[in-house]
Amino acid sequence: MSWILDYSPIFFDFDGLLVNTEHLHFQAYQKMLESHGVDFPWDFPSFAAVAHKSSEGLRLMIAAHAPALVEKEGWDALYEQKKGEYAKLLEKGSLEMMPGAETILEKVQEANIPHAVVTNSTRRQTEMIRQNLPILNIIPHWITREDYAEPKPAPDAYLKAIEILGKSEKMLGFEDALRGIRALERARITPVLICPPDHPQMGNVNPDLHYYSSFLEILGETKF
Repeated sequence: MSWILDYSPIFFDFDGLLVNTEHLHFQAYQKMLESHGVDFPWDFPSFAAVAHKSSEGLRLMIAAHAPALVEKEGWDALYEQKKGEYAKLLEKGSLEMMPGAETILEKVQEANIPHAVVTNSTRRQTEMIRQNLPILNIIPHWITREDYAEPKPAPDAYLKAIEILGKSEKMLGFEDALRGIRALERARITPVLICPPDHPQMGNVNPDLHYYSSFLEILGETKF
C-alpha cells in the first residue's frame, strides 16, 4: 500500500467504507415502513443498488411503492423517523470495522498524513459509532452533514474538507459508492472505489476508475 503514502491529504467516506453500517440503514428503512403497515419488498442488494447511487433515488423508490404514505406523512417526516430507527440500531452497538480499514487508518496515522472522514452522516450518528469503535477516534478531522450545504454527489463536503486540511496536487479519496466517487471527481480529488465485484453498482463503473474489492486487497498491493 506504499502508493497511498504519496498522497496528502487523504479523505475517507464512512458508512460502508470504514464501518459496516449499510445493513443498519436497510433495517431502519424497513422498520420505518412497516411501522406504518407498509411492506418492504426489497432485498439488501436491490436496496444497496439504489442507495449507492443517490438518496434521492431511495426517496423516489419509496414514494413509488407507497405514494399514499408519503403524501400523508411527508418525506421529511418519514426520513426523520428512519434516522430515529437507525439511531436505535446504533445504540445496540452491533458494529464492526470493514475488513482492512483499521490497518489502513493506522498506516496513514503513522505516516503523519493529514486525513479526515467526509460523510453524509450526521455528527450525532458518527459520535454514536465512535463510542462503540474507539479506533475511529484516531481520525483527527470529521466533516459531517452539518458542515456543508449539499450532500454527495455534490462536491460540497469535500470542498469543505479541503478548506480545513488544505489543497494539494495529490489528494486522495476513498468511497464505497458511486455518488461519493462523483463528489470526489467534482472536487478534483483522485478517487478510489472500494466495492465487492458482485455489487450491482459495478456495472456502472468507468473502466478508468481505480477500484479494489476491499482494503485488504489494497494492503496486498505494492503499487498503484
